[in-house]
Amino acid sequence: MTAAGARDTELVRAALEVAPGALSTGDVPIGAVVAGPDGRVLARDHNRREALHDPTAHAEILALRAAAGVLGDGWRLEGCTLAVTVEPCTMCAGALVLARVERVVFGCWEPRTGAVGSLWDVVRDRRLNHRPEVVGGVLEAECSALLEAFFHGQR
Repeated sequence: MTAAGARDTELVRAALEVAPGALSTGDVPIGAVVAGPDGRVLARDHNRREALHDPTAHAEILALRAAAGVLGDGWRLEGCTLAVTVEPCTMCAGALVLARVERVVFGCWEPRTGAVGSLWDVVRDRRLNHRPEVVGGVLEAECSALLEAFFHGQR
């Protein structure tokens, strides 16, 4: 495994560790981590839609907001990596493009709502002025298992 691959695995594992925090409020257990250009973790969060009564409170959005505050460079997250347990939706994909995230790394693909290669490919649309690198399928089985257990319990 390359150094980048090992780092990607480490970041998705960190996102997996924070994801179960969503369970206490009935949120879907999705976790996200933002690492700075130097590899240091700037922010981590999990879904909080139910907890905050906020349709935009996805793990990715919350982690991007927090990372921007830590960097203190306005809203730009240039050189940063967003790692998330599940392929981002259109809202989150748009946010990471607008934030100028350099790389997005995720665990499992989401064929129904995924917007970085599955249903849509927002992040690689040539009409946009920023297109982050995408790495999918990192710790896919572990990320899928967490979601499957959650949704099995909902049925």
